[in-house]
Amino acid sequence: MVSNGNVTLPAVDKDNCPDARSNLPAFMPAEACVTLTEILHGGPFPYSQDGVVFGNYEGVLPQQPRGYYHEYTVPTPGAQNRGARRIITGGTPPTAFYYTDDHYRSFKPFQVNR
Repeated sequence: MVSNGNVTLPAVDKDNCPDARSNLPAFMPAEACVTLTEILHGGPFPYSQDGVVFGNYEGVLPQQPRGYYHEYTVPTPGAQNRGARRIITGGTPPTAFYYTDDHYRSFKPFQVNR
């Protein structure tokens, strides 16, 4: 489920990662700031799966041609694998951004200031 209700979505500023908690939407963990910085700078990415095409097989995100969406891992402290947290981007370069913390069951859109 993609949901943002009637709330104005907060924006992330790529230059303010050291102060991540104040610049990320409240629903995102601080670790997402590093992932966003990597996305905006084109890498390098710590996981080999980062940047792969996200198929949207669940059909939760808006319908787009294959190859439009890409996924990136948001690290989970203490996890021994990639965990469930991801940022999904849409477009090349990315113009749409979504966060999931439940491994693609639901997504929250957010905006990024460049």
